[in-house]
Amino acid sequence: MADRYLTFTGTTPGRFLTRRLGLPQPAALKRWSPERPTLDGPLLHLTAGKSDLDLASTGLALTGTADRPAAVVLDATGVRDVDGLAEVHTALHPVVRSVAESGRVVVLGTPLDAADHHQAAVQQALEGFTRSLGKEIGRGRTVNLVRLTDAHAAESTLRFLLSPRSAYVSGQVIEATGDSAGVTAPDGHPLTGRTALVTGAARGIGAAVAETLARDGARVVVLDVPQAEEEARQVAERLGGTALALDITAADAGGQIAAALPDGLDVLIHNAGITRDRRLVNMPAERWSSVLDVNLSSVLRTTDALLASGTLKRGGRIVATASIAGLAGNAGQTNYGAGKAGIVGLVRSLAPRALAEHGVTVNAVAPGFIETKMTAAIPLFIREAGRRMNSLAQGGLPVDVAETTAWLAHPASGAVNGQVVRVCGQSLLGA
Repeated sequence: MADRYLTFTGTTPGRFLTRRLGLPQPAALKRWSPERPTLDGPLLHLTAGKSDLDLASTGLALTGTADRPAAVVLDATGVRDVDGLAEVHTALHPVVRSVAESGRVVVLGTPLDAADHHQAAVQQALEGFTRSLGKEIGRGRTVNLVRLTDAHAAESTLRFLLSPRSAYVSGQVIEATGDSAGVTAPDGHPLTGRTALVTGAARGIGAAVAETLARDGARVVVLDVPQAEEEARQVAERLGGTALALDITAADAGGQIAAALPDGLDVLIHNAGITRDRRLVNMPAERWSSVLDVNLSSVLRTTDALLASGTLKRGGRIVATASIAGLAGNAGQTNYGAGKAGIVGLVRSLAPRALAEHGVTVNAVAPGFIETKMTAAIPLFIREAGRRMNSLAQGGLPVDVAETTAWLAHPASGAVNGQVVRVCGQSLLGA
């Protein structure tokens, strides 16, 4: 369903009226397209503190001066005391207003040093700074913090955040501290030669994820329940992939997937999910168990099976779908919130072991209000609240979740592991 309020605020009368009434004034976001693959304008590079970071190794076209930058990269990795935080203010204060509409601010920090509580304090301060700036910067601009130790290893993350692909990702703190040394991928088609399986891919967000991975060169396997086999086949045929009709909750689902993919799997996207909303006092056991079985148990079982069988190759990627409902909770969704919070626990526990034992990274995306058929059925006033209660004052699109998933699936994203990245326009709810 079209966001008529967003359209109205883009008109001259709409801008005048909403400004006079103090109403939200969302800016139409500039997303990736073949005609506009990059931000329009220079990338301004600023520094706070004494930094040893080699940003030249990323190949990003950074400049030290720009009157109207499309993005600002502030290297604050050298900030180790409160005086260094003053340099953050000094660097950004004069330029924030000049950042282009739908522009980006990316702050670079380092992991917290457990042996230096001063460094840990000020580097943690960057998180509060980043999230606060994201809530006030406006005009479709986003602000994110990347904690890193090596710029080259974090290159895919920086390129994602400094591109139109990250239009609905703001207020996030991402750690890119692993090793991606020596990993290369074809420009424009980084998933060429890789096989990606997407569950729940016959429609909605899953179909958008499959389409984006196929755009990036992957051979896509579109998995959905037998009842949606025809829709799954249509998506697969359109993308040059294959369809797999399978009940993901079956005890042997992992074995069936392994049998269907004798050559192995490079990317596993856990997207399948259902809702059976009702307040706990009115929720029968079947509504509870069905949601937990699809949204969490099936993810645990199939992941374990595909790792144990070796179907998921070394260098592989697992990306699961969580939700801000699992981070902040939501009335009437105790079952859904529990399942999605469980995904977060899975990611944080499995990620280090999966990387050490299987060479596979494990991350999650956590969508907020995304414009789908499901959210279109929500009553008007609740739907409008969902759209406006974020820093960008609008709902996201399925492609926003898909672009974030594709970044995490990128061969050069090995430095990102154990992360839960919200795709919510910096929702005012949740962490």
